[in-house]
Amino acid sequence: MTSKMLEEALSSFEAVQAQLQQLDPQMIEIAGRLRRQPPQVAMTVARGSSDHAASYFAYLTMQQLGVPVASLPMSVVTMQQAPLKVSGQVAFAFSQSGQSPDLVNSLRLLRKRGALSVSMVNAADSPLEAACEFSVPLLAGTESSVAATKSFIATLSASARLIAHWKEDSELLEAGNALPEGLREAAKQDWSVAIEALRDCERLMVIGRGAGFAIAQEAALKFKETSAIQAEAFSSAEVRHGPMALIDEHYPLLVFAPRGAEQAGLLSLAAEMRQRGARVLLAAPDDVSERDLTLSRAEHPALDPILAIQSFYVMAAGLAVARGMDPDQPRHLSKVTRTH
Repeated sequence: MTSKMLEEALSSFEAVQAQLQQLDPQMIEIAGRLRRQPPQVAMTVARGSSDHAASYFAYLTMQQLGVPVASLPMSVVTMQQAPLKVSGQVAFAFSQSGQSPDLVNSLRLLRKRGALSVSMVNAADSPLEAACEFSVPLLAGTESSVAATKSFIATLSASARLIAHWKEDSELLEAGNALPEGLREAAKQDWSVAIEALRDCERLMVIGRGAGFAIAQEAALKFKETSAIQAEAFSSAEVRHGPMALIDEHYPLLVFAPRGAEQAGLLSLAAEMRQRGARVLLAAPDDVSERDLTLSRAEHPALDPILAIQSFYVMAAGLAVARGMDPDQPRHLSKVTRTH
């Protein structure tokens, strides 16, 4: 059985191709503004999968540019009417539909108080786009499945591209040009061992760190949405501060360990949990012999998490079907969520 979720996940490379063909002029304009009037702090505003994409954006912005990034609670702006001192700073909004009133109103108010406002939104002509000074269309096209896939990947790729232009990083820009082909290859990775391991799973931890933590967050949400598994995401550092007490024999863990400074600690945690008797699914590049699932390498390590979530989405769609569920219509959920 196929699904819209799987079809849309497999078409993610097309969205990235469209971005490469169309978005550079807009991104160069935004990046130029950010360099001419450099913010001391950046803010992100988002919910759900879009907030996980914002986490990836935040990590890359801090790592590549040294600009601190904070995730802003929307209620502070819209309900509490807090007198935030944001003049000269920048606020980034991330959304699929661009329709949620709290998101739109937050950006409208932040802009009114002097922040540069930038949205990344998939739906054209949305209220969020109208509320912001700049808007970057994600170009993922219509997404029919309730579970976001291609729009999430499109948000990650657009984020990395904007940061590359902001930094004027030719190496990251060139690596981004190879991303569509990387996504096609990542979708072919065989993660069937995870479907067999998690077919009857009821609870699960997903572990990541650095830019990969955003992927762990997104994976945990997809386990909940499409397979009704009580999955929680943790940093490999934070899991030692309490959550580790839950891990006993056969407890399932999915560990994302892409390249980078964080990888050694993730591999160490996976080995320790295996000794404890946990059922560890270690996702790592092919030079890690103890891996259970193979992660593709992008042309730049900063883009590795994008390929990781592509491989995961294919597996997640198959897992939902194996558990007798419809990944396109998760229980109690709708495609557009409006919060106030």
